[in-house]
Amino acid sequence: MGFLPVPLLRLRLSIALLQATALELAILAGHLLLYPSGIWPERSGRPAPSDDGTPTPGTPTLPPASRQAHPPVVLLHGFIDNRSVFVLLRRTLARSGRHHIESLNYSPLTCDIRTAAGLLGRHIDEICARTGHTEVDVVGHSLGGLIARYYVQRLGGDRRVRTLVTLGTPHSGTTVAPLASAHPIVRQMRPGSDVLEELRLPAPGCRTRFVGFWSDLDQLMVPLETACIDHPDLLTQNVRVSGIGHLALPVHPAVAASIRQVLEPSESGADSSGAVSVA
Repeated sequence: MGFLPVPLLRLRLSIALLQATALELAILAGHLLLYPSGIWPERSGRPAPSDDGTPTPGTPTLPPASRQAHPPVVLLHGFIDNRSVFVLLRRTLARSGRHHIESLNYSPLTCDIRTAAGLLGRHIDEICARTGHTEVDVVGHSLGGLIARYYVQRLGGDRRVRTLVTLGTPHSGTTVAPLASAHPIVRQMRPGSDVLEELRLPAPGCRTRFVGFWSDLDQLMVPLETACIDHPDLLTQNVRVSGIGHLALPVHPAVAASIRQVLEPSESGADSSGAVSVA
């Protein structure tokens, strides 16, 4: 197959960007409707939703770890968001046999990634104590992925986190929206911040497996490749997602299916090319 002429290539990219932007706006509208439902923290031990997305009435306490095929999954949202962003992902994971899925809300007033990472660590310890599992899997969207990575690399979380999946997370920092840097935690997501420099330090023996999903149309990741995980001491896989933007990453069915795959110990994860296409 020959190369496309530059004008045609630019036209195709422009159309793809317009389609992705329209999808982002639709997702934003839907998420604004769901947002109030996710403001309050969920109850500990909340059962996974049934096929229609609602908790099963009268579901008893979860069975002992020895009777559960999978470790718990912890979902961590992005900046100025809450657990409602994971409604569809929870449903996909529940249908694949994940019976223990929990989301952690952290306050938008949180001013330090380190503080949020410590809170995540206490939350995961509590889940492990309650379920009898020694490990969990974590899925973090945007800032949530950075918080989880700090916990794993800098706070000893690799003893608890088997697999960390990040979705559109600025691992090397993003230069988008400089005016938003008035918020301290946003400044920590800028290239060269103290937190990001800490994550560049050696991490020998880190046991956690990292999978970074990044989108070629993510307008909040500047440059796009900042959402890839690049560290010589970490076991990493980066998965390119084509055709959607930042907000779509935690809600698109194709991404959810790929997340389900990478969390399966018997499967290698995304397809052999390390890519997900939604076109």
